[in-house]
Amino acid sequence: MDERLIVALDVPNALAGLDLADRLGDSVGFYKIGLGMLTGGGLALANELKQEHGKRIFLDMKLFDIGATIEAAVRGIAKYDLDFLTVHGDPHVVRAAREGAAGSNLKILGVTILTSLERADLDAGMIRAGDLHEITVERAARAFEAGADGIICSPREASAIRALPNAGLIVTPGVRPAGADLGDQKRVETPASAIAAGADHIVVGRPVWQAADPRVAAEAILAEMASPQAQRPNH
Repeated sequence: MDERLIVALDVPNALAGLDLADRLGDSVGFYKIGLGMLTGGGLALANELKQEHGKRIFLDMKLFDIGATIEAAVRGIAKYDLDFLTVHGDPHVVRAAREGAAGSNLKILGVTILTSLERADLDAGMIRAGDLHEITVERAARAFEAGADGIICSPREASAIRALPNAGLIVTPGVRPAGADLGDQKRVETPASAIAAGADHIVVGRPVWQAADPRVAAEAILAEMASPQAQRPNH
């Protein structure tokens, strides 16, 4: 299976998540579990998919707090033997998360700018003026300097971040197959263009779990990722 595809289990609870994973079967080997399922058994689902089904797990918590709290939280999460964890890409958060993950295989991914945000949203949040693309790339560089194993960014910034001298993993949400509903995403690209731009993993949710046949939808995305259109320049 092609683990470059991460399917977001953005469903109401762990039972629905298990059902979706069963329907996808061996076509998908990597799942994202986020805040929306935290009160619906998300950690239990993560543990079951990892330990009993052999799946890789991306826990998308986007943690942000003082360093001591981040370190303690990540240390607890690391005991679950999961694969990826998101924290905000602020350097003090990344450094603390790295301390908490020490001695484990958990990879820390720093969030740059959410793919649902535009410049107007940054203005409302009093984030400094400037081009959104440039701010995203700068936040990625600072997260890598602080020790992040990877970053989260939109596919539109992936190429510039891949060119950074200290670039690590690049994981891109905001990916939609051609013709799919964009939902709340604003900076989107297709699976093939995201991979071609330098993404190591793409995250896809609704186009899979809302499909009449999720397995067919996932396999169509996987086929696109393996197409000539997904080849990176000079590869």
